Amino acid sequence: MMMFWKARLVMLAVPKTGTQAYEAALGAQADMVIRHPPGAKHVTAQGFRRRILPLLDPDESQRLETLAVIREPIDWLGSWYRYRGRPQLEGQPNSTAGRSFDEFVEAYLSPAPPAFARVGSQARFASNKAGKVIVDHLFAYEDQDGLRRFLEQRLGVAIEPPARNVSPSGQPTLAPAIEARLREVCAPDFTLHAKLRAGHARPG
Repeated sequence: MMMFWKARLVMLAVPKTGTQAYEAALGAQADMVIRHPPGAKHVTAQGFRRRILPLLDPDESQRLETLAVIREPIDWLGSWYRYRGRPQLEGQPNSTAGRSFDEFVEAYLSPAPPAFARVGSQARFASNKAGKVIVDHLFAYEDQDGLRRFLEQRLGVAIEPPARNVSPSGQPTLAPAIEARLREVCAPDFTLHAKLRAGHARPG
């Protein structure tokens, strides 16, 4: 998470959406950067309002706007699956080594996902408890040009984010039945991303 006080902007860090590259490019200019622990770095929109905002001046902080990036859900899960399958995690509870992508997604959809499939939800990240999106500016992961233009205009700087925290290459595929179940259970995630791809940067 990064806060730019003069620009009245907070960039929330949805995991596996490339925000670490923007942190590398803009961290030195930010007035606040939370890098650790992961629960604070990746604080949700609701968590930001509840835990971070009260620490700031009430009269000023209410004017802060939030920004987040949303990735196509299957691609997002594929990135998690590949990232957790890297050799450094082998033997750890959160490793996906030796598991198929189908197994990973089935575990993700289970009532109590095991550690290797516990990755949350992008729609829940961006919403309040009632399911309403509360992030002011949302960009689809695929719209890097639009995101960069927005940040450059808002912050008044040129940005060239380097690659950071990149998952191993190779997009896994899902069995049709599992994909259908994923689309049904995680409909809010797919709907939110589809709205952003259609050009709605502030979905209601």
